[in-house]
Amino acid sequence: MSDLAIDLPSDREITLTRSFDAPRELVFAAHTQAEHLKRWWARGNPVDVEIDFREGGSYRCVEHADDGNDYAFRGEYREIVAPERIVQTFEFEGMPGQVAVETLVFTEHEGRTTLTSTTRFDTTAQRDGMVESGMAQGAAESYAALDRHLATLR
Repeated sequence: MSDLAIDLPSDREITLTRSFDAPRELVFAAHTQAEHLKRWWARGNPVDVEIDFREGGSYRCVEHADDGNDYAFRGEYREIVAPERIVQTFEFEGMPGQVAVETLVFTEHEGRTTLTSTTRFDTTAQRDGMVESGMAQGAAESYAALDRHLATLR
């Protein structure tokens, strides 16, 4: 996980930072189009994706994991500034009512894109629960799958 930086900037936030060897428009598209999300979002596992990418629109992703279980996540798009920023909600359907707000920022420098994702939770306990859930490993695996997917598009 050495290529994924994890920070806890406040008692209710987690920030993940990762760079990709791809232009910002491509990394942004990989986060906003179902055909791309299906190839990387669930750590490379099969995933069903429904997406209405517009402010006020929503998404739902169902991962079909190796353990035989399905894990569903959903959210709503609150702000979109293509290809720079997305603000969306994030909820694991297995823990209904615990809705976090994610802000994704895409910055490009010399053809490489840095993605900074900050997730804000309602409580410190929710943030700590996410940290303890193994989310860092899952995020690292998903971003590695994204890296492999982006390499096929260049």
